[in-house]
Order: sequence, then structure tokens, then C-alpha cells
Amino acid sequence: MNLKSIKLYSQNIWKNRILTDMILETNTDFDIIFIQEPPWSTICTILSLSSEEEDRVVGASNYLNWITFSRALSNENDYPRVISYINIHLFNLCFSLWKDIFNYRDICCFSFFNNRDIFFLLNVYSDANQSALKYLKNTKANI
Repeated sequence: MNLKSIKLYSQNIWKNRILTDMILETNTDFDIIFIQEPPWSTICTILSLSSEEEDRVVGASNYLNWITFSRALSNENDYPRVISYINIHLFNLCFSLWKDIFNYRDICCFSFFNNRDIFFLLNVYSDANQSALKYLKNTKANI
């Protein structure tokens, strides 16, 4: 595959589910979509094994034509602020999430293979305090 032909789209959507839906449904000519500030909401509730109340299953939007990459939710107050969508026609490039390199809510690091080469991509959200940039500056990658 010619890597020069890969099209990437990136946008902060301010937790707007309708905007997320519109981007993923209409931008099918893009190969990779980076979203900053994705909406997280309750997808469903399930019976709890530990209490009488139901547990909420929280997540982001999933779409048939897209593979979703995001850090797992650590708690209800620490939602990831980035999510990445890979068009399924790139499935043969073997994308992998690398949360052991950067496990931070504002960074999504993943890789893919092309022939014998490995490539890394970062989806980074930079808030008003530049938290992700400070994290990157003070962190040594575990490569």
C-alpha cells in the first residue's frame, strides 16, 4: 500500500454525539479519523454481580466501517479525551493499540505495519494546561 495515499482527518467535537455520527458517516473517503473530546455515554445497563443496582456500560460510538481505538475507562471521572477510528479497508495493515507506551487519557498511540516497516501514530488532545504535552515531555516511552 502506498502510505502517501492514506488520508487522515482530525477534529475536536466537544463531546457532541451528533457531530461524531456525522463525521463518521459522511467522511468515508478518509482512512483514519482522530477525534478529540469524544462523547462518552451509557450504552446499556447490565445486572450487577456485586449489588442490587444495575451497572452502567459506558462507551463511545461504534460504527460498522470503522475500527475503534481508545484507552480503557479507568473510572467515571477519567474518560479518555481522544479516540481514533480506522477505516476497515485498512484492516490488513494490522493496527495495534500501544497503551504500554503511553497510557494517558489525552493520548492514543497505535501502530500499523506496511511490508516490513512499522509506523506509529499519535492522537493527542491538548487542553488549556497543555497536560498531554507536559506528560510527553516528562515521560520516557517504553519502546
